[in-house]
Amino acid sequence: MKKIIKTPNAPQAIGPYSQAILHNNTLYCSGQIALNAKTNKLITDNIFNETHQVMKNIYEILKEANMDFKNIVKCSIFLKNMNNYNDVNKVYASYFDSQPPAREAFQVSVLPKNVNIEISAIACL
Repeated sequence: MKKIIKTPNAPQAIGPYSQAILHNNTLYCSGQIALNAKTNKLITDNIFNETHQVMKNIYEILKEANMDFKNIVKCSIFLKNMNNYNDVNKVYASYFDSQPPAREAFQVSVLPKNVNIEISAIACL
């Protein structure tokens, strides 16, 4: 059975998609950008703050599904500039213990709202 996961504490969908879908015990989180849900402003002053906001948005979705970062099994990171890879890794690593999820990272030409990073996640109970 498919359940829509929606929280006001993460950015609302800016297109025809859900923040996340819970199917059986697997949560599929849509890509998150650094949009602050409370102020509706993008955080793009630097890649560190931008990545932290993306991770906070993912956390709010996980929390709505009664999960946390330990439940994530896979992430996809989309970067506007691969030169930010090391800085993103520093922030990203701070959200996981010694057993981080599987992951891939891609450089892409354009992201929604012209942000520098977008991350999607899959988590399991």
